[in-house]
Amino acid sequence: MEGPQIATAHATIDNGSFGTRTIKFETGRLARQAAGSVAAYLDDETMLLSATTAGKQPKEQFDFFPLTIDVEERMYALGRIPGSFFRREGRPSEDAILTCRLIDRPLRPTFRKGLRNEVQVVITVMALNPVDLYDVLAINAASASTQLSGLPFSGPIGG
Repeated sequence: MEGPQIATAHATIDNGSFGTRTIKFETGRLARQAAGSVAAYLDDETMLLSATTAGKQPKEQFDFFPLTIDVEERMYALGRIPGSFFRREGRPSEDAILTCRLIDRPLRPTFRKGLRNEVQVVITVMALNPVDLYDVLAINAASASTQLSGLPFSGPIGG
């Protein structure tokens, strides 16, 4: 579905004997209040939403760049609903923590040196094919949403 505010980009990757994969990036439909947001699709089976926001004022009391990367794996992405009384998602999995680190390491040095504004990149796994890993798609989605956010960023990066 196209519209005046919705932009999409498609890419088909030929992996030789392993087959082809289709990646689609879409912006303008979800998380419109974020500075930059991208929905990334892998073969129309896996969907991630990456949203980047930044603080308006720099945090002068910090002597480091306050970048937060958060990967949220939702149980409904696999078609499950938590069975506890309160229906909580629980703590992040080890895969989610490692994916956060995989995104943080190449993304952090691409920001302007001396930037002290608090920046958050939140990647939410909306739908997931359990056979496919989503870490590379998450790196690309985080890079795209950060590029769209208008921050002083010398990217993009890719996984």
